[in-house]
Amino acid sequence: MENYVHAIPTKLYFGTGVISHLSEELARFGKNVLLVYGGGSVKKTGLYDTVAGILRDGGFAVAELGGVEPNPRIETVRRGVSLCRENTIDAILAVGGGSTIDCSKAVAVGAFHDGDLWEMIRNPKPGRKALPLVCILTVSATGSEFDAIGVISNPETNEKLGALLTYPSVSFCDPTYTFTVPRYQTASGSIDIMSHIMEDYFSATEDSDLAEGFAETVLRSVIRNLPIALEEPDNYSARANLMANANVACSGIPRYGKRHSGWPCHAMEHELSAYYDITHGVGLAILTPRWMRHILKKDPSVRRRFVKFARNVWGLEGTDEDALAAGGIDALERFFRESGVPMTLTELGIGTEHFTEMAKHADLKGRLSNAWVPLTTEDTVAIFTACL
Repeated sequence: MENYVHAIPTKLYFGTGVISHLSEELARFGKNVLLVYGGGSVKKTGLYDTVAGILRDGGFAVAELGGVEPNPRIETVRRGVSLCRENTIDAILAVGGGSTIDCSKAVAVGAFHDGDLWEMIRNPKPGRKALPLVCILTVSATGSEFDAIGVISNPETNEKLGALLTYPSVSFCDPTYTFTVPRYQTASGSIDIMSHIMEDYFSATEDSDLAEGFAETVLRSVIRNLPIALEEPDNYSARANLMANANVACSGIPRYGKRHSGWPCHAMEHELSAYYDITHGVGLAILTPRWMRHILKKDPSVRRRFVKFARNVWGLEGTDEDALAAGGIDALERFFRESGVPMTLTELGIGTEHFTEMAKHADLKGRLSNAWVPLTTEDTVAIFTACL
């Protein structure tokens, strides 16, 4: 078991009606607020009006950054930083899912950054000064409401990079705000939750009982609750469990005592999103089973981990470990498919034309060549090809 540090400074309000504490929490930071949101769903659901009313009644001066993209772009970050400086912003209020929160994290740090903002993303430095960030979560997926990472895209360079930016100061997680999330986004968000867990679960460390227990519990919870949420969108229990799973999955807690794995599926998916602007969870659904089969064939010594996955997560039984390892991967792929997301790159109109350059860039700073099972450029191209 490896050493680890627990440092999550975010105050998290969870449950129905917790937005009642928004005004008092924002007031701690000042009266000038930048309100950040995405493509308009917060207005359709009425949440924008609710938040605007709270801000108006609380005497806050509000500037707005709307239209944050599903894969937030550096140009939007630049717009947000300009608004912060023009309006002497005291705090940022992000209302939306992970993309809105990620963009807001970059704006919060960028408000104090002298120099090129994309270089700030490319070369993140811990402990940078940032504006306070308050989040109202509307999609259970990325876990950005409870971690310090922000993922930003640059279409000009075909890059999508995650950077250590800043933790939210306060996050409000009301499961009822996810009742209106469409089936496709509910499914892809839940796949992202599972991927955050699996990226750490499949690692060289096998003796961190706490991390293993958290990981397997979250995976089983998503497997149980996603089908319910897809069929009954306003089922509070299912939505609440998915939201709690998202909070924990990317918090670092399921990684306690574990050696870093490199998060290879995220590294590869970020290339797909950077080039083709696809939905993150869908890319992960397509890649993950193919990555699993590839590394199992490349390094049979990892079979033990896949057997544990099959038994403890999927409840498979038997003594044939080869069959169990394959069966667990098959069960995962079948679960993804039954959730209704595309399961091939061909379905998304993606061909082979950029596979080699994507594979090379995915190994930025040795992320894949130093992964749990190291991947060469040829390995990564083979995985992309298996996804067609």
